[in-house]
Amino acid sequence: VQLVESGGGLVSPGKSLRLACVASGFSFRHYWMYWWRQAPGKGLEWIASINGDGTDTYYEDSVKGRFTASRDNAKNTLYLEIQNLKPEDTALYSCRRSSLDQPRPAHYDYWGPGTQVTVSS
Repeated sequence: VQLVESGGGLVSPGKSLRLACVASGFSFRHYWMYWWRQAPGKGLEWIASINGDGTDTYYEDSVKGRFTASRDNAKNTLYLEIQNLKPEDTALYSCRRSSLDQPRPAHYDYWGPGTQVTVSS
C-alpha cells in the first residue's frame, strides 16, 4: 500500500488549492479515505472523510464550506480542494486509509508523507 500526496505549496491568502493523494497497492474504491493536517507546533487534526464511491463526506466544523473532499476511483486518486485559503490553514496535509469502514475510525493503517501548504502574503 502506498499513498502519495501532492499539490501543496506557498500560496497567498484568499487563493484556492487542490491537493491530490494517489493510492496504490489496494482496491481504492472499497475504502473510506481521510484527510488530516498538522500545523506547525500543533497536533494532528482530522479534516475530512469520504466514502468509497464519493457519495458521502464529513468535515471538521472549522473547514466546512471551504474544503471539499472528492475522489476519482478510475485514477485511484483522492482530492482535497481548499478555497479562500487562510494563514491558519498552513500545515502538512496527509491522506490516510483505514480498514474500518467508518467516517471517523479510531485506527488508521496507512498514511502518506504529506504535502506542505503554506499560506502567506
